[in-house]
Amino acid sequence: MLRYMLINIVGTLLRGFPLPCKTGLVRIGNPGRNSPVFLTGNYCVTVELVKRVLEKSGIDCYLLIANSRGINVWCSAAGGHFTNHDVISALKTSGIERLVDHRRVVLPQLATAGIEAKVIGERTGWSVIWGPVYAEDIPKFVENGYKKSPKMREVEFPAVQRVEMAVMWAFPFSIIVALLAFFLWRSAVLPLFILSWLLPFLIFISFPLYSRFLNPGKNGAGLSRYTVIFDFSRVPLILEGAFLLLLAAYGFLTGHLGFEFLLRWGFVSFVVVLLISIDLMGSTPVYKSGLHEERLLRVALDEEKCTGCGICVQVCPGNCYESDGVARMPRAGKCVQCGACIVQCPFDALFFESPDGRIIPPETIRKFKLNLMGRRLVRV
Repeated sequence: MLRYMLINIVGTLLRGFPLPCKTGLVRIGNPGRNSPVFLTGNYCVTVELVKRVLEKSGIDCYLLIANSRGINVWCSAAGGHFTNHDVISALKTSGIERLVDHRRVVLPQLATAGIEAKVIGERTGWSVIWGPVYAEDIPKFVENGYKKSPKMREVEFPAVQRVEMAVMWAFPFSIIVALLAFFLWRSAVLPLFILSWLLPFLIFISFPLYSRFLNPGKNGAGLSRYTVIFDFSRVPLILEGAFLLLLAAYGFLTGHLGFEFLLRWGFVSFVVVLLISIDLMGSTPVYKSGLHEERLLRVALDEEKCTGCGICVQVCPGNCYESDGVARMPRAGKCVQCGACIVQCPFDALFFESPDGRIIPPETIRKFKLNLMGRRLVRV
């Protein structure tokens, strides 16, 4: 329990950095020849969470930890750091094939942007089952015969996750600001330290109130990068305006209210708000990063190729799809352009299309992954 809490605290404070753990095979409980096999990346926070859920639920199983370079499975798979080769290597070198009679492995759904179930099956003989988005749903998923409800497939951004993201931003900011202030503005060290924690919490806790301004259109339809930037520019102004009201109220109650007070702390707070807001969308699981041009793309369907197999329904983290003989996207506005549906479609019926009609075919999405600036330059 203490180890789990410590890893979660460190993982939350340093969420923006890789935190690798040892790869290999872990036995949970007393697994046998027919016990399920789960596989995840070697991001230590995820590994400890999955182990804890499996142990508490009493599921006797095997857990394979593959090399995702210490990055969570969604970011590592989308960025080319968690690949088919890593999964194949884990299956081939761990000795798991000698321990079970079946050839079924459960992978995290959020790895679908980079791991191809078809390739894993062809090269290893193992069939891939895509598990739920959140580890806490694994027991119910197993109980349901390895079938997911719509809720198990969908990514959310609840208050707990928003607090974690606030801490992720606040911790490094507060350290940097405090050090700079110590040498340049020593009397303001404590106020700046408090400000560095207060603003991220206000920004992320209040996220539901302004989130609609982060998505000016559905899948970029009718938008250019300039209209998106113009619309997004309102967000830091809204956040700063709200903070200035709080600042004015504080100044009035303490007797410090004045032009110099508002100008000084208003400027400092705006710098912090602006830094956090630069990639506010990328700090959430429900929007594509504002730094990525792919936020303007939409997923298009070639109906002649679609067989209605429903794989897109199972892998979409936005729960955008329905299938009744052919795939439909009745909730296309929730698409985060992760490309998982395109990567997994065995019939190449899905592809990206830009507002100007340019096509990005499935083979490009599979072969090239996103770097930090959202460019498909990472070849896998």
